[in-house]
Amino acid sequence: MRAAVVTEPGIPPVCAEVPEPSMPDGREALELVGAGVHNIVRGLASGRHYSSGGGFPLVPGIDAVARTDDGRLVYTGFARPPMGTMGERLYAPIQLDVPVGADPLMIAAGMNPALSGWVVLSARRQELGALGTVLVLGATGMSGSLAAQAAHALGAERVIAAGRDPQALDRLCADGATTVSLNQGGPEALEDALAAGIGDASPGLVLDYVWGPVAEAAFGALGRSGEDPEADTSYVQIGSMAGPRASVPADLMRSRRIRISGSGAGSASPEEMLAEAPEVMARFADGSLHVPYTAYPLGRIGEAWAHAGRSRAVVVPD
Repeated sequence: MRAAVVTEPGIPPVCAEVPEPSMPDGREALELVGAGVHNIVRGLASGRHYSSGGGFPLVPGIDAVARTDDGRLVYTGFARPPMGTMGERLYAPIQLDVPVGADPLMIAAGMNPALSGWVVLSARRQELGALGTVLVLGATGMSGSLAAQAAHALGAERVIAAGRDPQALDRLCADGATTVSLNQGGPEALEDALAAGIGDASPGLVLDYVWGPVAEAAFGALGRSGEDPEADTSYVQIGSMAGPRASVPADLMRSRRIRISGSGAGSASPEEMLAEAPEVMARFADGSLHVPYTAYPLGRIGEAWAHAGRSRAVVVPD
């Protein structure tokens, strides 16, 4: 069968013939409908992601929408390396029915980035019964934008969306978010902008997709005088597009109730993520969540791999 193949770290995949996936007894291979070229997929294939296995050659892809032998559309994932989901046929142990009326390619494009924020938001709502104010740092990226959408869908009282893309900020503002531009002149200006966006009440939940100096500015904004010292803030680090390290000021940790944690492969269990997947798919089906995508056939995997912009690349059969 034809599949995308990465032969060594740092080399883009090519379309090549590979053996059919090995199947457990009594199971049939799934037919690919679409597989998203997510950031984590590129990271795993390059060996740079912290959960990379390091074995090459490999077929990339961590999840997909596929068709069963009886014609059902399913969301599938957790394929066993080195056979990922970007082949004409695939096997992965998880198979969840795609809702009727949902765009299967939007599901393929959006499930991975959407779950990163949804799992945290849903857990917070279950913990407290309501979300209150949610601050999303990196809200103009794919995952951050979906997190802001998810916060609205889950009933957040207020969503503060901070990001760099002016057009994306305008769309988030039209959806009801308070927006903050991260295109500031320096650390103090960035902290001032975040403090102004936050206002008088600290957010109960911060979803940070960027880390680095943006996180340091957010810590400064959260720690300013005038904020409620009794506020209980959960700060969740999810991505690190702005930098891999950030310094946490000691006075912030001592002066208020703040918990800093991370969410990602290893900290959120597959069971937790899969429990939320049907609801997330339903939100894509009813329009509460939306993500733009660009489809590429397997024969153009190199273009899909290099794709950049406001849409998510999705690999489909030729």
